[in-house]
Amino acid sequence: MAAPGGNLNCEDFSMFQEVLKLMRTIDDRIVHALNTTVPTVSFSGKVDATQTCKQLYESMMEAHLSRDKAIKACIAQTSEVVGHLREERAKESENLALIKQLRKEQTKLKLMQSELSVEEVVNDRSLKIFRERCRIHYTPPKVK
Repeated sequence: MAAPGGNLNCEDFSMFQEVLKLMRTIDDRIVHALNTTVPTVSFSGKVDATQTCKQLYESMMEAHLSRDKAIKACIAQTSEVVGHLREERAKESENLALIKQLRKEQTKLKLMQSELSVEEVVNDRSLKIFRERCRIHYTPPKVK
């Protein structure tokens, strides 16, 4: 199994999902992180909210990019396997084990592609919460 931030295990979809879940920890805990690190107005003198928000934003963006790269790498790897199996099936159209393997890989590919949609929802939610809490302290750079 790969460590969060590393390469995902693309062969086993349940492991793929498990590692993604670990990699999404920062997004799952964004509300808690903001509540414990960004001060309310009455406590604003005790903490550098600008620096705190900036660091949290950078960590969040790094996590989003890391997950996006990992998911896309697994999609590319699985697409390659599907392509190879299709070529094999073209040569041996009666091989049931091959057909079964191809269907399994195609299903896994679709599930991985759907993770990109899940990722978009997770990222949007985190950014929305971040903007609500940090907008007066830190404005992220515009994405090109």
